Amino acid sequence: MSRRAMFHRSELLVGPAAIDRLGATRVILFGIGGVGSWTAEALVRSGIGHLTLVDSDCVCITNVNRQLQATTANVGRVKVDELAVRLRLLNPDAGIVARHDLYDIHTKDTFALETFDYVVDAIDSLSPKLGLILQALALGRTLFSTMGASGKVDPTRVRVGSIWKSRGCALARRIRKRMRHHDVTADFQVVYSDEQRIQPGGDSACGTDGCLCPKFAIAADGGRLEAHEWCSQKAVINGSLVQVTATFGMCLASLVVNDVLVKAGAMPPEVGVQVVRADEDGE
Repeated sequence: MSRRAMFHRSELLVGPAAIDRLGATRVILFGIGGVGSWTAEALVRSGIGHLTLVDSDCVCITNVNRQLQATTANVGRVKVDELAVRLRLLNPDAGIVARHDLYDIHTKDTFALETFDYVVDAIDSLSPKLGLILQALALGRTLFSTMGASGKVDPTRVRVGSIWKSRGCALARRIRKRMRHHDVTADFQVVYSDEQRIQPGGDSACGTDGCLCPKFAIAADGGRLEAHEWCSQKAVINGSLVQVTATFGMCLASLVVNDVLVKAGAMPPEVGVQVVRADEDGE
């Protein structure tokens, strides 16, 4: 089936030049969990032609409530491999690259961020998230990032805006503090929620001897890999719901798609987006 037929309804809205530009756009997405998996889906359905997925996890039974690729049938499978299969079914012509990798100080230079049009951050752990943000900004990449989606229940409170103007998000506050520590005042757009985080509804076995995370991952070729385990490294395991995480993911994808459409002349540029200096932040 031709690309024109696949994206016919999109082309009716934005025109053929925009569809071509989306198809030529290169995106790297870090983190394909409750937010990032929906971001990936929206990017491919919107016509992004080159998408690299980066995640070190395998599917856990606790992912089924919110992560697109997670089902009861693929627990233990590598997340990026499972999602890549789905995305290739959506658009067999798209260049989908699955990297079962961890972003950290040891691997950061292996991703060649400078070769991508957009760097999209959906990492949910503070240290690698901050590292990616600082690297992308230092390289002058167009960066879009998600802040905290856990502990929230109301998707209508999801917002998009400057990292320096986001409010009501503890993760965004920690990112700003660390950016100041590194004397970084660059601006970038984030997805966040201004909803006050609700109290936990119960105790979690995650990170304890009763943790439900798989101890081994199953690779695409059926081989067994040691699973990367995050739970024990987190101070708190927060609850999350798909109606919120998926909304975050769709908003994150829209930042990429709409920026491409603006550059293609298919929609007017946004008005009023201002860079705010760190010393103007009230938090």
